Amino acid sequence: MLLPAEKNLRTVMARFAAARIDHDRLPTPRTSRMLQDSVYTLCVMTGTHTIKDALHAADAMLEQYRAGRSGITQADEALAA
Repeated sequence: MLLPAEKNLRTVMARFAAARIDHDRLPTPRTSRMLQDSVYTLCVMTGTHTIKDALHAADAMLEQYRAGRSGITQADEALAA
């Protein structure tokens, strides 16, 4: 599976969080639609079928990005030595 760009993943996660808060605070057809759209997008981006699985997968992907940045820094330090 291809990993989505980190920026896109973070954007969709933020959109989901905002929609969840808005819908919990004052549920309307608009907030419900926004929540459903963000859940669907996050599931598609992570290759999952439930929001719980999508959030776990997104967290794992973000960890991969973080580890990748750490690995690059360590490799650069080794080359400089």
